[in-house]
Amino acid sequence: MTKLGAFSRQYWPTVVLFAFLLASWQTAVTFGNIREYLLPAPLSVWNALWHGDTAWAGHLWTTTLEIIGAFLMAAVVGVALGVAIAWSPVLANALVPFLVFVNTLPKVAIAPLFLIWMGYGIFPNMLMGALIGFFPVVINTAVGLSQVEPDMLDLGRVFNAPKWKIFVKIRIPNALPYILSALKITATAAVVGAIVGEFVASQRGLGYVIVTTQSSMNTSVAFAALVWISVVGLLLYGAVVLLAHLWAPWAEGVD
Repeated sequence: MTKLGAFSRQYWPTVVLFAFLLASWQTAVTFGNIREYLLPAPLSVWNALWHGDTAWAGHLWTTTLEIIGAFLMAAVVGVALGVAIAWSPVLANALVPFLVFVNTLPKVAIAPLFLIWMGYGIFPNMLMGALIGFFPVVINTAVGLSQVEPDMLDLGRVFNAPKWKIFVKIRIPNALPYILSALKITATAAVVGAIVGEFVASQRGLGYVIVTTQSSMNTSVAFAALVWISVVGLLLYGAVVLLAHLWAPWAEGVD
């Protein structure tokens, strides 16, 4: 009960804000003579979520797989590159400029190339999401592994610990809060990347639903797809927050 009360006190302003916005939105559409194809009312979006003809389950499953795959790819590749940068100055000098160059490329312009190279499917959209989300993981991992208190490193050297053992016992625990903070950013970036991929080339998914509703002006279905996208993104973000609480509870305030 104590935890429930603390949760309520922490998030009741958010609940009140959302309720106010939804009520204002419904009122504006109902009494403001706003056409449904321009801005559907929340009740219309609700009906599209649960009572429409759209096969939400299949589209939701496809997009969820793409987002989770993009997140995992970004996390694994980002951490590996961050470790390589922190481990070797030579690798750092070779990789950092190249990674900055890749990160500055406009991702929307790259998406059609993925279509040419790999065709339609889930994997190109995963790759697009990973491409957008991996860079914060690389930087935060490298920073967390490098910014260790000198006294801790000196202690390891006093005991003649090899480089790999100092890395595992000192540098990696120090980098955990940085990595987990970056993964929170990547959780939202993976959602954006997967949807961008679906906009460009897909035959299923929530992004595909949004694109197909443009021709029929079925805006309520497009808004419903946005709701599902937000739900998936929030669940993934919440999973990362839970992971941070379990792995690095001492550094929950580091963001």
